[in-house]
Amino acid sequence: MTTTAPRTETAATTTTVPDRTAMPAIDQSRRRTRMVRGTDVLAVFGALAAAASITALLWLEIAPFTGLLGYVVTTWFLFILSYAVLVSFDESRPTMWDRIVSAVLHSLGVVLLGALVFIVFFTVIRGWSALTHLNFYTQDLRTTLPLDPLTKGGVLHAIIGTLIELGITMAIVVPLGLLGAVFLHEVPGRFSRLVRTVVETMTALPDVLAGLFIYATLILIFGFEISGFAAACALAVTVLPIMIRAGDVVLRLVPGNLTEASYALGAGQWRTVWHILLPTSRSGLATAVILAAARAIGETSPVLLTAGFASNVNFDPFHGPMTSLPLEAYELVQRAQGNVVARGFGSAAVLLVVVILLFVAARMIGGRGPGQLTGRQRKRRAYASLKDANRIHAYHQREPS
Repeated sequence: MTTTAPRTETAATTTTVPDRTAMPAIDQSRRRTRMVRGTDVLAVFGALAAAASITALLWLEIAPFTGLLGYVVTTWFLFILSYAVLVSFDESRPTMWDRIVSAVLHSLGVVLLGALVFIVFFTVIRGWSALTHLNFYTQDLRTTLPLDPLTKGGVLHAIIGTLIELGITMAIVVPLGLLGAVFLHEVPGRFSRLVRTVVETMTALPDVLAGLFIYATLILIFGFEISGFAAACALAVTVLPIMIRAGDVVLRLVPGNLTEASYALGAGQWRTVWHILLPTSRSGLATAVILAAARAIGETSPVLLTAGFASNVNFDPFHGPMTSLPLEAYELVQRAQGNVVARGFGSAAVLLVVVILLFVAARMIGGRGPGQLTGRQRKRRAYASLKDANRIHAYHQREPS
């Protein structure tokens, strides 16, 4: 009997390589990712021109309207309406509402920026005749009469008084503000909610109430003089809620896994706060301190009630009136003499420069996130790590084999 083995057929697998020369060419031109198109620019300028023309027609020919403010407000409303009509011709309804809201927000931002620029330039221009003299920064008004030229007298007493009052204020506010922020962040409960409610309520109170409170307690009840210390206490009452709220917000930004890791390693709550929570949020807390200082340095009503006004330099914050820059500007711009008014606007300009510098410093310090180190801190950490590595290497070399 003969057995025939089954025939095995092997199918050859062939791979077909596509012909790249026969494939259609793909457009490799750069795609524009800009959100602003030419039609958007034309719609904005067209709506602005239409609004200005209609408002001018209303003000000059049709209606008996007058006033620059009404003209600007009417032009703005007509601009938004015209822009909505022009956008609706090319876009869908959701896109149209998106463009309208964007136009409203951007226009309001331009208005606020314009108001800020106007205030700064108006103050500097009105006080420029006083700012250009060196004696404005090196002399006080002790021997200066209202009709004296600008080459005599200055605001040295106001600058020194501002620095002394600000230093005492921040010495009170910084430790209490940090303690309050840590308390709100770390200690839950009914009392913590009560403290948070009181802090938020004090933030909304008028600043003049802080001056009245210090005047009624320290000056009338405890017998303190009208002085820089009383003004600093009033400023501390004004700024402390802001410092506590800003510090609480900064502490909330710290990643929770850092504190959880500290607790997992056996550290207590306050050791975690001191070694983990506060160092991690150092830049944010510094920003909160600078913002509180910028708020305190520009207050007038609490200082007016508690510090008084003096024309000479006073280095003693506990005795005698002490003048600050906002109080100096408030007092001098009310006079009738042109040189005195120029000195008042010059004081306001100096105050604006100081506040702007504080906000710039806050922006620079607050640009880093929680735990992000500066270049100097990274170099110091790397140097410490190198020292530890050398020490461990030397220890292993001394160890007997």
